Amino acid sequence: MKSLTVFSILASFFVAWNAAVAQKLDLKKSALQWTGEKVAGKHTGTLQLQSGDLDVKKKSGEFIANMQSIEVGDLEGDLKSRLTNHLRSEDFFNVDKHKTAKLKLTSLESSGKGTYKATGDLTIKGITKPVKFNMTEKGKSYEGEMTFNRTHYDIKYRSGSFIKNLGDKLIKDDVHLKFKLVPVNG
Repeated sequence: MKSLTVFSILASFFVAWNAAVAQKLDLKKSALQWTGEKVAGKHTGTLQLQSGDLDVKKKSGEFIANMQSIEVGDLEGDLKSRLTNHLRSEDFFNVDKHKTAKLKLTSLESSGKGTYKATGDLTIKGITKPVKFNMTEKGKSYEGEMTFNRTHYDIKYRSGSFIKNLGDKLIKDDVHLKFKLVPVNG
């Protein structure tokens, strides 16, 4: 009888522990879409999550993006291939050396029904900087958009902050990243 009681206590502990673990993200349903702007327009594309978990109750989460998956979505053919490869090069994300980027939540505060103000540490090319963004619960998923200054991560190619007189060759420093995070059971 004693061993049955011990077993019951251990089983209860493991059930409670598993319930407290952050929810893994469904990597096929979750999505990242980036937008980079230039003087004469913008480009958009996608990036795949390599791993991720989110625990809104514990106000924690960590998301790792596969930088080698960065792809241009608004061009076709040779133009798409050329820009995608350029973004992967040393001029931008240097994905051969920096295969992943990471966002670790440091704060997640409710700002109303189903809306959150998030703060986190964003690491790109081995450089970590704080970021702030809003996130909204939509059914069983979470959506939002964050903006980061690419020059803070040593991405200075055609930046007006470092090179003058670029004219219509200037690429704006801010990069916008829309996201949809879907838990495995979402």
